Amino acid sequence: MNIATPPEKLSVKDYASDQEVRWCPGCGDYAIVRAMQKTMADIQAPPEKTVFISGIGCAARFPYYMATFGFHTIHGRAASVATGTKLANPDLDIWVISGDGDSLSIGGNHLMHVLRRNVNLQYILFNNEIYGLTKGQYSPTSKVGTKSPSTPLGSLDKPVSAALYALGCGARFVARGIDAQAKHLPEVFKRAHEHKGASFVEVFQNCIVYNDGVYDHFTAKNVAADKQIQVQHGLPLIFGSDANKGLRLKPGKIELDVVTINEDGVTEADILVHDETNKVLATLLAQMEAPNFPVAIGVLFCDPAETYETAVNDQLESQKRQNQNPSVNELIRSGATWTVD
Repeated sequence: MNIATPPEKLSVKDYASDQEVRWCPGCGDYAIVRAMQKTMADIQAPPEKTVFISGIGCAARFPYYMATFGFHTIHGRAASVATGTKLANPDLDIWVISGDGDSLSIGGNHLMHVLRRNVNLQYILFNNEIYGLTKGQYSPTSKVGTKSPSTPLGSLDKPVSAALYALGCGARFVARGIDAQAKHLPEVFKRAHEHKGASFVEVFQNCIVYNDGVYDHFTAKNVAADKQIQVQHGLPLIFGSDANKGLRLKPGKIELDVVTINEDGVTEADILVHDETNKVLATLLAQMEAPNFPVAIGVLFCDPAETYETAVNDQLESQKRQNQNPSVNELIRSGATWTVD
């Protein structure tokens, strides 16, 4: 009698490749790749069906460090390659890895289309507000006044908000994480993976060489509780070291206001409850910036819809049913044709 032996459970180490990890010592990318390897182990992702696709930049080395399939593509085009890969083989589980420059500069148009089409993949954007690989030029997310080799007097450009851009492009899942939050980040990745459709995750990531401490104003341990808010669906939007601050709508306006519970007649009942299906609320949360507001971390928006590859496949199957015996000659001569005398 044959006894079926269940496959051994894969560990975090099983998802780490044999390649030497080559990022600058202290780079936030190390924490992100560890969070991803833990995510893979938690969901028991089949390595033979998992693909990491990247563009150009420091983040783009990511596929080399995962014991899965991977494709290191060209600058800004990872989203396009990922779309083609998913259409060619919908059974593959695809993760796109990209930086703020790769995604929002040369790749901005490609990112827009993968989100609006709702291709079933996970898009992880590492945001360090700088071009790290090419020696520290300012990026589309750099703050006004950022001094760099390409802006020696300080950047004059108004920065792009990655989360707001994703929402504006029609993304059905938008979330945020922080590189150093080892427990929280894998949970965000797992939520992104559970979502059917294009999942967009912005990870605030530190570049220790060219933009060190750019997020200290809300990620440093001594200020994190008061300067960031971990949003969870169905729970009130409360934060603060004493858990006594919250968010509510300003009376008569579609604007958020920071209030203190038990002051000026404010009670917990006045605090907004997070609804991740509410795009207006997600937009308001994505707009919040320190120091006047806490930075929103977690799943801001999640509202599933039909995926692109499903719609494409359904269209093809419909055509096959309508025309079960196609003629190549008839197809070539159909539609608008030219007759040459």
